[in-house]
Amino acid sequence: MPKMKTHRGAAKRFGKTATGKIKRNHAFKSHILEKKSTKRKRNLRKSAIMFKGDAQRVAKLIPYK
Repeated sequence: MPKMKTHRGAAKRFGKTATGKIKRNHAFKSHILEKKSTKRKRNLRKSAIMFKGDAQRVAKLIPYK
């Protein structure tokens, strides 16, 4: 069986924590920022842990990361 290829788009967007959970970045932080509060924008900077079902799909795309 040949090695699996990493999905490069997913590799740039997701990472794994030391315990194997999948990290993601928040959306809605690229434009139209004037109407969003400072607190909301600050919280969007932080990464988040994906939910279990979504994380299983993404884990298949980034097997070696």
